Amino acid sequence: MVKLEGVFPVLITPMINEQEIDWEGFKNNIEHFINEGVAGLAINGSTGEFVSLTKEERYKAVEVAVAQVNGRIPLVVGTAAETTADAIEFTQQAEQTGADASLLINSYYSHPKENEIYEHFKAVAESVKFPVMIYNNPFTSGVDISTETILKVGRDVENITHIKESSGGIGKARDIARQGAGFIKVFCGSEDLAIESFLVGATGWISVSGNIAPGLVTAMYNHVQNNEMDEAWALYDRLLPLCEFLEGSGKYVQIVKRAMDLQGLAGGPCRRPRLPLNEEEDAKLKVLLQSLEAVKN
Repeated sequence: MVKLEGVFPVLITPMINEQEIDWEGFKNNIEHFINEGVAGLAINGSTGEFVSLTKEERYKAVEVAVAQVNGRIPLVVGTAAETTADAIEFTQQAEQTGADASLLINSYYSHPKENEIYEHFKAVAESVKFPVMIYNNPFTSGVDISTETILKVGRDVENITHIKESSGGIGKARDIARQGAGFIKVFCGSEDLAIESFLVGATGWISVSGNIAPGLVTAMYNHVQNNEMDEAWALYDRLLPLCEFLEGSGKYVQIVKRAMDLQGLAGGPCRRPRLPLNEEEDAKLKVLLQSLEAVKN
């Protein structure tokens, strides 16, 4: 199994218009991130608008990304679906196509109970052999999975190896990292708790802001790993206004797509019902990008 650790930007799905995906832009974006030195990539997540993509588009995104990455860094594929059967199908397709791991949230409409979440994760993971990173995000799914359920399924199912923890509770990340040592590792899933998560035992970060500043988030992580905490905090302090904008706006997809366009990368529009940033939001993003550019230089 491939080693999953470090910062993994969770990519947008760039579009030419609301209906047509920019596949060449998608490939060019992947090259950009690899050149920036990121540890790995994640696709078909919420930031990739997976709920707005057809099954065929989700499949093609995996095929294109696997071919473009070509084994150079780990590729994690979001394989979420409302039903267990569909999640199994997406997860098996990702494995068969050559992805390195799956990122799997519980069903996000039915608000399942703890035993239902356990059985869902177990069934999907046991349908494949590659690593599965389960995902706790109560803001998206409406359910804050208990620490006990996360630890139980991680202990019981060999290839459930990681948890993306996005509840916003640093104590939860701490407890999973400490109590799950040896069988499940924690990835931070919150934009504004990255260093805090590393300090309590997280080994990686699935990062939205990593789309916008991949080199900076990677440098920050490397400083933490080298115990260069003054340098890590200095970068984090500069990143936090962007991270907080992403967390608080409710428009993280639109923010990233607009930022990619402003940086000369492939972004494009979102699929409705998402609408573009308003003038105030756009102006704020430009100021944040200028601030980060000053850090790079």
